Amino acid sequence: MNEYRVTIKDIAEQLGVSTATVSNVIHGKTKKISDRTVAKVQEKLEETGYLPNMAAVLLAQNTSQIVCIVLSNDVRYENKMIEDPFVSGMINYLTKELAKNNYFVMLKEERDIPQIARYASMWNMAGLVLIGFCAADYEKLRNNMHIPFVVVDSYQKSVHKYSDVGIDNIQGGFLAGSYLVKMGHEKIMFLSDNDEDCDHDRYVGLTNALKKANIPVNWKDFKMLSPYKEERMKIYEKLYFELDEYTAAFGASDMYAIEFMCFLQGKGVNIPKDFSIMGFDDIPLAAMVQPPLTTVAQDLELRSKVAVELLLELIHKKGQGRMELLPVTLVERGSVAAVHMVTVSCE
Repeated sequence: MNEYRVTIKDIAEQLGVSTATVSNVIHGKTKKISDRTVAKVQEKLEETGYLPNMAAVLLAQNTSQIVCIVLSNDVRYENKMIEDPFVSGMINYLTKELAKNNYFVMLKEERDIPQIARYASMWNMAGLVLIGFCAADYEKLRNNMHIPFVVVDSYQKSVHKYSDVGIDNIQGGFLAGSYLVKMGHEKIMFLSDNDEDCDHDRYVGLTNALKKANIPVNWKDFKMLSPYKEERMKIYEKLYFELDEYTAAFGASDMYAIEFMCFLQGKGVNIPKDFSIMGFDDIPLAAMVQPPLTTVAQDLELRSKVAVELLLELIHKKGQGRMELLPVTLVERGSVAAVHMVTVSCE
């Protein structure tokens, strides 16, 4: 059965006003319309159950009240960026925070900067939140469009006409290193698939803690992983035969720490009796694995709240952009033991 859809023309004829008047009320352009007429139109719209074309309504406004969360889908995510616990957590909190401020949310995976600019302009977006891009991308995007945007982890020393919300990665690495040292660990391998941005800073923090304790730092302890799982498994196999040289591992992310822990458990290694492991991020899975993962926690809800605050500042032209560096905390669970308990043998 076909349902009759009420049109603007129907509303106008029933009220004896022009279609332009009805359209202007729908689009919020009421400065030249009397309060009485506005009230009449709004009442009739509600009475008839009129459903406007929201895309047309939003695009007709000065800004669309749409904020797009743009994911870079970097190779390290293996085309599954949205499945990453950190990314999905950020999307969850950002969506809720933007809804509180009466913004609609779009989600897009895109690496091409000019395409992002075209897409943002096409939808007349109020702003963007970018996740997973490199520093050069932000400057390029800024030069390609004037729509406000906030980035998650720009790793720039300064920002101009956009804002950045990051965390203190160096302090996080220092907290991890200091805790491991306190537990008696001096031979610690660091697991990462790159030596850039946040992973670099987390390694710097770790080495700062070792140096403070007068423990020698050796670059060979940085174990470079692959962004591809199949290749990582081969690297873990090699690392298994190096365990007698180490007492603990610090993963640049919880995912790598958990993955390596599961690999070792499959080899019969008892965590933490034989070998200690800790991670970074405090994703939900960290508290669910056995043993629960000791990690450095970042507050995704707070990061999302601050990101939206920074974006609103730019949207309402209350600044030229600024950086916010948020704190991290140590979460002690069960994956790290005192070094005197370490008994691993790879024979």
